[in-house]
Amino acid sequence: MAHLYAAVRTPFGKFNGALAGVRPDDLAATAVTGVLSKTPGLDPAAIGDVVWGNANGAGEDNRNVGRMAVLLAGLPVSVPATTVNRLCGSSLDAAMIASRTVDTGDADVVLAGGVESMTRAPWVLPKPHRGFPAGDVTAVSTTLGWRLVNPEMPKEWTISLGEANEQLADKFGISRERQDEFAARSHALADAAWNDGFYDDLTVSVPGVELTRDEGIRPGTTVEKLSTLRPAFRPDGLITAGNASPLNDGASALVIGSERARDQIGVDPIARIAGRGAAALEPQMFGYAPVEAANQALARAGISWSDVGAVELNEAFAVQSLACVDAWKVDPEIVNVKGGAIAIGHPLGASGGRVLGTLAHVLRERGERWGVAAICIGVGQGLAVVLENEEAA
Repeated sequence: MAHLYAAVRTPFGKFNGALAGVRPDDLAATAVTGVLSKTPGLDPAAIGDVVWGNANGAGEDNRNVGRMAVLLAGLPVSVPATTVNRLCGSSLDAAMIASRTVDTGDADVVLAGGVESMTRAPWVLPKPHRGFPAGDVTAVSTTLGWRLVNPEMPKEWTISLGEANEQLADKFGISRERQDEFAARSHALADAAWNDGFYDDLTVSVPGVELTRDEGIRPGTTVEKLSTLRPAFRPDGLITAGNASPLNDGASALVIGSERARDQIGVDPIARIAGRGAAALEPQMFGYAPVEAANQALARAGISWSDVGAVELNEAFAVQSLACVDAWKVDPEIVNVKGGAIAIGHPLGASGGRVLGTLAHVLRERGERWGVAAICIGVGQGLAVVLENEEAA
């Protein structure tokens, strides 16, 4: 039975912001050393594996950034590591893989996490079919979204992430006003959570960088201010820079272990990983994929939505978050009570670890037993994990 023993993340930086000068492998190493500082009794040599999430992997995060993080953090060279890519869900996928590794008995302690520097994601050039082409070639950004698309892909699948969510707004009739209200709430709650000290124990500073909290939070954001922003994807659209997650840099890390590893790790677990779910649908509907993923995870945990006291849903866009919450029919007031990605940020490979760690701490703070962490994933996928706060059982 897998448990979550510790969780940390770096503060998330804005695109071209405070973390722009930090390599992603160094960000990852910071998260590794940070989470191990929460389990000082754990001998790093006892870590059975490291599973690391990363969405881009085209630049300094190449060549298995999970292994690079292990080496840069000074862990024994005997600690193995792998890097997984499920785009925005990469570090939640890493946590799910780590928990399965523990459940099967293949390891008692597994480190999971993820990293993304969207600022430092490089431009790439496709190789020519033959040497020395006479014409020009185009450098393609690897920061976000579709690139170097296979021409066999149906056009409706390869639309921009923003247009996909405009279609979601059309499908479910989710208004601009609701989206802006959701976004303003995200900033207000994230600001309050930092001011109240909630994130102090969940974050670790990045060496050489003066960044003490998430860089994208805008205190005082209001629906009135958001309503003045222009649509970003359609001339008459509903999605703006204010009601969608920004581009970010950051890393997160988790210690996952078995019950029998408690003495070895040296601290009590903060949650039990009780259920997992993965779902897929049409690529352009990716924002709605967490609905089925969470339903699967709840069924596997043996509970229902009526048992759930807290939800951490990654806010890729306000519209897709609202669509999921509406479908689940949960009280919106239990969702992202410490703010979400619209304010905090969404460094792709790191966000899953953030929502899972935040959920565990929210459950303990509020005395709730059951919680759901969920995330949507480009190209039509969603992941979800159910946590149990055993102190509230």
